[in-house]
Amino acid sequence: MSLRINTNTAAINAHRNLQKNDEAMNKTLEKLSSGLKINRAAEGPAALVISEQMRGQIAGLNQAMDNSETGISMIQTTEANLTEVNRLLVSMRQLAVHAANEGANDETMLQADQDEMDNALATISRISNQAQFGNKKLLDGSLAASGTTTGTDLEFVTAGLKTADARETGFEVKIIQNASKANITGTVGLSDELIKKGETLTVIENGKMATYSTTQDDTLDTAIKNFTNEVRRNGLAVDVMADEAGVIHIEHEEFGSEYGFQFSSSTAGVLSQQAGQIEVSNVGQDVKGTINGESAIGNGQTLTGITGAANVDGLAVRFLGQADLAANPEGEVVGKAFVSQNSVNFHVGANYGQTVGLSIGSTDVNTLGKNISNDSGYTSLSDLDVRTFQGAEDALKLLDAAIVDVSARRGHLGAFQKNTLESNLQNLRVATESLASSESIIRDVDMAKEMANFTKNQIMTQSATAMLAQANQTPQSVLKLLQ
Repeated sequence: MSLRINTNTAAINAHRNLQKNDEAMNKTLEKLSSGLKINRAAEGPAALVISEQMRGQIAGLNQAMDNSETGISMIQTTEANLTEVNRLLVSMRQLAVHAANEGANDETMLQADQDEMDNALATISRISNQAQFGNKKLLDGSLAASGTTTGTDLEFVTAGLKTADARETGFEVKIIQNASKANITGTVGLSDELIKKGETLTVIENGKMATYSTTQDDTLDTAIKNFTNEVRRNGLAVDVMADEAGVIHIEHEEFGSEYGFQFSSSTAGVLSQQAGQIEVSNVGQDVKGTINGESAIGNGQTLTGITGAANVDGLAVRFLGQADLAANPEGEVVGKAFVSQNSVNFHVGANYGQTVGLSIGSTDVNTLGKNISNDSGYTSLSDLDVRTFQGAEDALKLLDAAIVDVSARRGHLGAFQKNTLESNLQNLRVATESLASSESIIRDVDMAKEMANFTKNQIMTQSATAMLAQANQTPQSVLKLLQ
């Protein structure tokens, strides 16, 4: 064998292996101390990229869970206030029923009912103005799409979550077919002779029937009045009238094709064309037209933007007049609808666009009970006056509509909470758990496996150190040659 002292190849080799083993042991120590398989990009570039993306998703999912829980708290707060509004409306309805008991009430009792009614109305307005979640008002209408209209006979009804904001330019409303009511007009006048003979008039509407047979003492006016009283007493939603010649005209109270009635008369032509036969009224028409040049669905006097319409999805307006279609055969523009879109959005996912929307309308007394036909001229709950029999009766109609409205809002909020937020929250929790598990597989170290590697590297380092010491002793054998 050759002996060299300038270059100790064996020592260099042992030193290289010692460095390699020492570096491996240091990396193992780092993994064991941090608990991470990947501490820097060099240890797994692709795995690091995937892991960081997953961490971003996990952070987003955790925040989305917090968002959903906050949204649930907001919905619960809103519904708690609506529950109290519901209770007050039920109490007011009871007052109206009491006030309508005209035969047993005196002026003092009626005034007491009205005072309590006014107090309940004031409380509803206070709840509407003061209910809030943090600094956000809940029931004053600031969290819903609101609107106004131009045009004498055009009214704003509602707007949906997808209705575009048009508070400056507005949406043009064009009518191409007027709404009408189901009706019938007799061809033979109710003469005095027919009245004396005993004419029988019958109307059937929505399963309810009113029948009146004239008597010897009746005149045309009293016969029509008595027939009208029978219609009212039995709750039929039709109006009865007659001209000076005794020709009877009956029409439904509501506009549109979904309303109708049946009728008959004992003399042919007075109502039915065949004596004693039940016949069906002419069909009413739904309004037809466009909103902002886009298709709309007519229902009675109400036009509603179709689902999927670019700007007017969910927008509903009511046209109370009659467009001059004779002069404008292609349709008449009757006004514009201006929409302020203030519906709220909740971000309930980890990524862009994963949002849900909600509209919470006002419960102010000026907005509840609107657009309900009544004989007292009430436009909303704010007008209610139960000190007269008719006022109390009409108050019941508005209060029933308001109760249905508020109850429907509570149901909508409950469905949103249960089926959107709470369901989404459960999904987020499962997704977070699964994603965290996947990220852990990529990024976290297997402590048992790494401990085995550490033990191996520690032994290898000790062995390399011992061999380096032996290699360093080899050149000393040259001294024997010099002795």
